[in-house]
Amino acid sequence: MEIDETLVGRRQAFKCLGWAGTGALYALSGGIATSLTLDQAVAAVPRGQKQAASTAPFAFLQISDTHIGFAKAANPDPVATLRETVAKIRALPVQPDFLVHTGDISHLARPDQFDLAQQVLGEIGLPIHFVPGEHDLVDGNDPRPYIARFAPEAKGNGWYSFDVKGVHFIALVNVVQLGSMGMGTLGADQLAWLKADLAGLSSSTPIVVLSHFPLWALYPEWGWGTEDAATALALLRRFGSVTALNGHVHQVQRKVEGHMSFHAARSTAYPQPAPGVGPGPGPLVVPPEQLRSQIGVSTLRFASSDTPIAILDAALA
Repeated sequence: MEIDETLVGRRQAFKCLGWAGTGALYALSGGIATSLTLDQAVAAVPRGQKQAASTAPFAFLQISDTHIGFAKAANPDPVATLRETVAKIRALPVQPDFLVHTGDISHLARPDQFDLAQQVLGEIGLPIHFVPGEHDLVDGNDPRPYIARFAPEAKGNGWYSFDVKGVHFIALVNVVQLGSMGMGTLGADQLAWLKADLAGLSSSTPIVVLSHFPLWALYPEWGWGTEDAATALALLRRFGSVTALNGHVHQVQRKVEGHMSFHAARSTAYPQPAPGVGPGPGPLVVPPEQLRSQIGVSTLRFASSDTPIAILDAALA
């Protein structure tokens, strides 16, 4: 896990509430003071018992980069690790309200890979909101098969929004047309839609943005960013709480800028190198006994409009 500790200290916004094995919960000032791993959450309360009074009014899980169809040394069987992830989610004593999947559902956008992903993810038994990754596009630029399966009500190339208990969620697509250095782009049509989508919202509305490529310049040299994100972020700046969640980089990375927080999630398939470490991005081969400590999911808890979202990152092992 990489944390921009200098920025955290300067803003005094993110507070590490403690480490617990493979998971660490970070919350903005006034957030939820809880820390546990995914395994500890499974063991905490027998299934069916009531949750503690301090549990947030709603919680959701971020899963990303399942890469169904990948079969190389970094993980010869990503279906198996996804099934392990699903089993742990199903065993949680307090189930999340829904999941978000931040892209690269499949590895090659083949129908059989989409079929298998839908089958395994469907075993969770909860609603899932998707955004596409570049691996979910047929021939690298056609999102239509993805949209038909995973976002049939979406606009344009797959963007849409929805609301949960006063929180506005925005699903953006930044993988169809790539920009310089392989970075993502949003494009004029999507940005116009975003402006209209936000226009009627109060600035006190909490916002959660989903995308595959990060909306912040995580590491542009490797294409880890979105070329025209500044326009989208300018539209979001008037809101008092904005959380942007992405996949693509297969590791936990965070950044906080005032009332905006950015969070990149682990993959359930394989890790990638830390930014700038090695010749470039790509599947990172680790010893088999270490793989499950490098992959996992994120749980996000929302307490109230004046209590920022708390994030628990948990590895599979």
